[in-house]
Amino acid sequence: MHDESCVVNDESTEPMEHQYDYLIVGAGLFGATFAWRARQAGKRCLVIDRRPQLGGNLYCETVEHIHVHQYGAHIFHTSSRKIWDFVNAIVPFNRFTNSPVANWQGHYYNLPFNMNTFNAIFGVHTPDEAKRVLDEERQEMRVKLEAAGVTEPRNLEEQAQLLIGKTIYERLIKGYTEKQWGRKCTDLPAFIIKRLPVRLVYDNNYFNDDFQGIPIGGYNKLIDGLLNGVETMTEVDFFDLTRTTDAQGHFLLTFPGSLRQVRADRIVYTGAIDRYFNESLGALNYRTVRFETEVKDTPNYQGNAVVNYTDADVPYTRIIEHKHFESFGSAVYANPKTVISREYSTEWKPGQEPYYPVNDETNNRLAEQYRALGDAEVNVIFGGRLAEYRYYDMAPIIKKVFDLEV
Repeated sequence: MHDESCVVNDESTEPMEHQYDYLIVGAGLFGATFAWRARQAGKRCLVIDRRPQLGGNLYCETVEHIHVHQYGAHIFHTSSRKIWDFVNAIVPFNRFTNSPVANWQGHYYNLPFNMNTFNAIFGVHTPDEAKRVLDEERQEMRVKLEAAGVTEPRNLEEQAQLLIGKTIYERLIKGYTEKQWGRKCTDLPAFIIKRLPVRLVYDNNYFNDDFQGIPIGGYNKLIDGLLNGVETMTEVDFFDLTRTTDAQGHFLLTFPGSLRQVRADRIVYTGAIDRYFNESLGALNYRTVRFETEVKDTPNYQGNAVVNYTDADVPYTRIIEHKHFESFGSAVYANPKTVISREYSTEWKPGQEPYYPVNDETNNRLAEQYRALGDAEVNVIFGGRLAEYRYYDMAPIIKKVFDLEV
């Protein structure tokens, strides 16, 4: 277990100063991995988080003996043997394979787009037949762009149709994407859809990576392993602390309503970068997710971990059935109950959890200005999705920490 000795209140009347090499703001994957590396290097860290639990968005709540991904589904995947071996040394991972399904008007299609999808939509059976149909639809968009004198796709809609054609775009991409981002596809940048896998094989595995899985026992096991021996404090908001620096640039932080003081050589900050700078250049936009989670009196509700709902008139983007992340085959029926979460994507407002950066031109330009301020901040490391205002999967987060000098 991680060391929580630092949460004990001091009873003396004099301020009690605690010395650390790093104050780490945020107990998510970036902060926890950095704390692990720092401890291995003999450094002393204090990790604080404003939530009542550790783990950030990886935190799992146990409901009916099922590990519920409290802040949305997380599936670890990587082609790096080093990173895969690292996380498995903390906690063994299972063999979960991400094979989401799309529901469009009650019809189910395999994702990513592969021969199963093309067979169900176009009735084709061979890769050559599928390629011929897709090429015809792609050509329609090429002709349209050429007629307009456009050499590169200007938005997500044009990019998607160049990749997959009009039929699949309108059934399986358009409605889902516009719900996810709260913007028309014609107003979203083209690069968002460039990660779209398209395969002319009967393979429902969404990722191309060599390794993927879920920690056996849930993501709390991973976070607890990374923070083993590290001092942590929950329900502490970094922005409630009084911060000063000494002549050497070290930070002195005083906790409100207590005699506790922390002196830290450096700060590792994983929160929203515009919040760190008091939105001095303006507020960045984020998307957030609202979850409706319920227990179902059935051992198997939808037969898959992830089902996307691509109709625009269905208010939620997808339903997650958490059991399927860790139970496979007949083992699903060992528990007579299951837990599902409906996900609703909305525009972020203060007081909500920011999930995704909105990487359009305006926000990216503003984020670049904030990153420049961050680069000039002495003895502060900005890391993670919110602190860098970039979308990251989990494995690249770990790689970024590995690449830092601790």
